[in-house]
Amino acid sequence: METWKILFLFSCAFLGGTSVFLFKGDNHKTLKLVLSFSGAYLFGITVLHLIPDAYHGNDNMVGVFILIGFLFQIVLEQFSQGIEHGHIHKPNLEHHIFPLGIMISLCLHAFLEGMPLAEGYQNQLVFGIGLHHIPAAFALGSVFLANRQSNRSTVFYILLFALMAPAGYFFSMTLSNGGIGNLQHYFNRIMGVVIGIFLHISTTILFESSSDHKFTIRKMIAVLLGISIALAGFLIEL
Repeated sequence: METWKILFLFSCAFLGGTSVFLFKGDNHKTLKLVLSFSGAYLFGITVLHLIPDAYHGNDNMVGVFILIGFLFQIVLEQFSQGIEHGHIHKPNLEHHIFPLGIMISLCLHAFLEGMPLAEGYQNQLVFGIGLHHIPAAFALGSVFLANRQSNRSTVFYILLFALMAPAGYFFSMTLSNGGIGNLQHYFNRIMGVVIGIFLHISTTILFESSSDHKFTIRKMIAVLLGISIALAGFLIEL
C-alpha cells in the first residue's frame, strides 16, 4: 500500500483526536454528518466488495465468522461504551481514572479495521476507515480530557490509537504473504470477522448518529452520498 494511504489513515485519527483541544461544547453537528457519511460508505464497501471477495474461495464457513465478528463487536462495546461510533459519554465526575477498557477495545477495533487493506479495494476502504476514525478519535480525546488526563498523555494515547489501523494492515499483509506460519490459509475467515465488525459498526452509525434515530434531510444527504460514492467505485471497477 502506498505511503500516502498509511499517512491518511494515521492523520485522520490523529488530527481528529487532537482537534478536541480546539473545539468546545457537546454539539458537534459536522462530526455527526461525517460519521453518517463514513458509516454509509463503509457499509457500501462491505456489501459491494468485502463480502463477495470473502466468499470467492468457496469457503462456506465464512458466514459463521461474519456472525462471530458481529457478536465480537457487541462485546467490545461493553468496554468502549460506543466510542467507535463517535459517541461521547459524560463521565462520572467523582471518579477520574484512566479509561483502560475504552482504550484497549478501541485500539483492537482499529487494528482489525486495518486488516482488509491487504486484500485490495484499498482506495475505498482507506477513505471509509479514515473518515470513520475522525469522530471516533475525537470522542476518545474527549474521554481522556474529561477524566482529567494531562494534555501530553491525551496526545500520546491518541497517537497510539492512530497507529492501530496501519499496524493492522501490516499484520494482515504478513498473513496474506505467508510470513506467519500457515495462517494465510484462513485469511478469508479472518476477513469474515472483520466484515462482521464492519456491518455492526456501519449499521449502528446509520441508526444512532442522530437523536431518536431520525433521518434528517442533512443526514439523508450524507448517507446517500456515502452509498453513491461506494457504488460509483464499484461500477468503475466492473
